[in-house]
Amino acid sequence: MATKPPAGDPAQDAPRIAPPGRAAAGLPAIGHTLRIAQQQMGLARTARTLLKVNQKDGFDCPGCAWPEGDKRHTAEFCENGAKAVAEEATLRRVTPEFFAAHPLADLERRSGYWLGQQGRITEPMLLPEGGDRYEPVTWERAFALIAEELTALGSPDEALFYTSGRTSNEAAFLFQLFAREFGTNNLPDCSNMCHESSGSALNETIGIGKGSVSLEDLHQAELIIVAGQNPGTNHPRMLSALERAKSAGAKIISVNPLPEAGMERFKNPQTPLGMLRGTALNDLFLQIRIGGDQALFRLLNKLVIETDGATDEEFIREHTHGYEDLAAAAAQTDWDETLTATGLTRPEIESALAMILASKRTIVCWAMGLTQHKHSVATIREVVNLLLLRGDIGRPGAGVCPVRGHSNVQGDRTMGIFERPAPAFLDALDREFGITSPRRHGFDVVRSIEALRDGEAKVLFAMGGNFVGATPDTAVTEAAIRRASLTVHVSTKLNRSHAVTGRRALILPTLGRTDKDVQGAGRQFVTVEDSMGMVHASRGNLAPASPHLLSEPAIVARLARAVLGASSATPWEEFERDYGTIRDRISRVVPGFEDFNARAARPGGFRLPHAPRDELRFPTKTGKANFTAAPVEYPRVPAGRLLLQTLRSHDQYNTTIYGLDDRYRGITGGRRVVMVNPLDAAELGLVDGAYTDIVGEWKDGVERRAPGFRIVHYPTARGCAAAYYPETNVLVPLDSTADTSNTPASKSVVVRFEPA
Repeated sequence: MATKPPAGDPAQDAPRIAPPGRAAAGLPAIGHTLRIAQQQMGLARTARTLLKVNQKDGFDCPGCAWPEGDKRHTAEFCENGAKAVAEEATLRRVTPEFFAAHPLADLERRSGYWLGQQGRITEPMLLPEGGDRYEPVTWERAFALIAEELTALGSPDEALFYTSGRTSNEAAFLFQLFAREFGTNNLPDCSNMCHESSGSALNETIGIGKGSVSLEDLHQAELIIVAGQNPGTNHPRMLSALERAKSAGAKIISVNPLPEAGMERFKNPQTPLGMLRGTALNDLFLQIRIGGDQALFRLLNKLVIETDGATDEEFIREHTHGYEDLAAAAAQTDWDETLTATGLTRPEIESALAMILASKRTIVCWAMGLTQHKHSVATIREVVNLLLLRGDIGRPGAGVCPVRGHSNVQGDRTMGIFERPAPAFLDALDREFGITSPRRHGFDVVRSIEALRDGEAKVLFAMGGNFVGATPDTAVTEAAIRRASLTVHVSTKLNRSHAVTGRRALILPTLGRTDKDVQGAGRQFVTVEDSMGMVHASRGNLAPASPHLLSEPAIVARLARAVLGASSATPWEEFERDYGTIRDRISRVVPGFEDFNARAARPGGFRLPHAPRDELRFPTKTGKANFTAAPVEYPRVPAGRLLLQTLRSHDQYNTTIYGLDDRYRGITGGRRVVMVNPLDAAELGLVDGAYTDIVGEWKDGVERRAPGFRIVHYPTARGCAAAYYPETNVLVPLDSTADTSNTPASKSVVVRFEPA
């Protein structure tokens, strides 16, 4: 039987600390999965739901974007995926009576964990201007209110349309179509805060902002470099792919400031031997200082260039541009400065070089540890340089692998959720729908917050996600949100964004991935794109949490009809009735989606084209893959300060908090902890178990303080510290962003410590 949600926030003032784990998954993961699922769903619903996760006739996990192979396990999910499903398929309900009992002031003081544990929202809710709590509202009134606000704006560019990565392809396509028909490219999305740096770097260097590898490539690789990523918590099913690669003889290098249990040993719960012994994954662990990755890869590139026969001269000659510039820049690379930037030793780097030179098929995987720094785009370009030098793009078992975090964040971008759309996409959209899309670039996430702060934007409409919880500079962001005239959130569950609102606020409850979706034309399915460019169908199997829910495509279609009215010739009602008609239009607008309906109906879906991988063709300005030679950067930290990275716990997915433990790091019962190397702690007088305020330092001189964190002596890289977000988002300045991509630099925060 499912359990009731917590009545009050659990105390987090005395977290318990044990030594970090040395292996991931295994029996503890199974036990934790079943316990969480039973609490949220009960036993019968758990079996009915989890056995459909990531199956060809089931639904796509609402967690990460890791792909599935053609052959599926009966249990094709990981511990954190099961948590995500359990929280969506929960039997707990947030009804109008809940909102009557909990005024806005009460919701605002609650933790993200407590809010999320309350369950599924059952009816549309309105916070009226001057009101102290949400109250029920009809769908008709909700859409009329949004239309009233949007049509009263001085310009369409005063509206912001934010998208979360869980939004389906069909809903995302309609959402961007509505925004552009309304008249704006203000389409910020969660990618702006994570892999925007990857897209910026890859578009310039190889001509497409996506990874070039498939799951099969990982299985065939001779060397896999995992940089700035913690698969054991953030993409646990990736561990199975790494295990299979190891069994085929691959070597693995992990580059990260913290040792992570999942990269040390994986105890595969799918096999008895895996459960008992597990597989050691790391062959070499490079415990790099935060932000030192560009310096490391530049030195490796210098050493590859200087080694006779190490570069693929034919590939470089036929398929690349700019080699001479890179070679000249690499020649200036200094060993001593690299060792300072990285915190590594010369033998460690030489070991990595030997493994690179021995490999004929190398893949580099990365995530937020590379993308959230000032110099992130240059860092990822340097990664691409290494692969180009070795000819490791466009051959089996080799290539770039940016591991996306949310289950359709890549698909949303493919569908046109982008504030800086390509002219060719807009031209195709206009031809198909007979509209004139705006060409002026819109606002990304950071610029959206600035626009709200400065009065340039007045309405925020969020299609999923937790905008307030995910964004940087919490005090600035929340003050900006409160200046809005209206905030609207399409949501399944409560989060911080429902407690920090504009003058008026709406919560529009929607179907989740696990829910059956029945419209006028019958039962519907949606599609998603995984991290490796596979598009496949997703079909929920549970009765919706309430008869008052609308699907995301239905919400967008009804919104468009209310706002655009008779001036729109777009068949919004038809799109709501039958999602196949949406896919027909996508097939004529988005390259690679030809015959979309028929291909989506095939079990397992289809792979999108990727010119560098498929044809060794690079659609860049030069027509070739581009080497780059940016100056090497790394963070300089004043004496008495440390460099902080924000990260997730194991009981967390993005800003969704499933529990208060971080099992692999030995932390139980609390999230307000800061991990500090014992040697740094000794120098700074930071006693293990003492409490401190973490104070951010930035060039604007503004004090940003995260109070009351328990100090944990932990084997981080020297000079570095780590703490969980969203609690430490308050420390990330809004204008501390990556060059080119404008992604918040959440992994490079200079901090000092003051007694709590």
